[in-house]
Amino acid sequence: MQLLKRVVHPSITDINLTPEHPESFTRLATRAIVIKQGKILLMFTERYNDYSLPGGGVDLGEAITEGLERELSEETGAQQITNIQPFGLFEEYRPHNSAKHRSECSIMHMLSYCYTCDIADQLAENKLEDYEVKNGMHVRWVDIEEAIQHNLHTIEHDPKQGLSIQRETYLMQQIKQRLL
Repeated sequence: MQLLKRVVHPSITDINLTPEHPESFTRLATRAIVIKQGKILLMFTERYNDYSLPGGGVDLGEAITEGLERELSEETGAQQITNIQPFGLFEEYRPHNSAKHRSECSIMHMLSYCYTCDIADQLAENKLEDYEVKNGMHVRWVDIEEAIQHNLHTIEHDPKQGLSIQRETYLMQQIKQRLL
């Protein structure tokens, strides 16, 4: 899959950074790109005041496209997911301080595999995880330029932004440029 961008968080200063770095672990993730009638399917998170592509971590032993289908269905209620096509890979090294994944590591090497796909016209009920509900995540069909501008405003003015907003905004800019 084509590498779209590689980002190293500014707090990580080790110039010998590789996926084999002793303080890092690799997490595979997927991001779904669904466009219908000029709108893109996104998740809005109240806690961080941002838009993001639906997706998330790939489970151990799960194929990346299976993870894409599962995450897209869980987060949005998408049904009949078809025509899955590669869009690109976003690679990032970011600080890590979660007990959920490899607590002995201080750096997460995250590979976000992005795919375009089609879904049925109607969304079923989604099945968000507890933390997603607590963060105020909601599925929305949005004009992509509106979502990009919203995220750029959040980046500039909101100190509580999450680490992922820059990735998500970059991906939406690439989608707009290449697909819309």
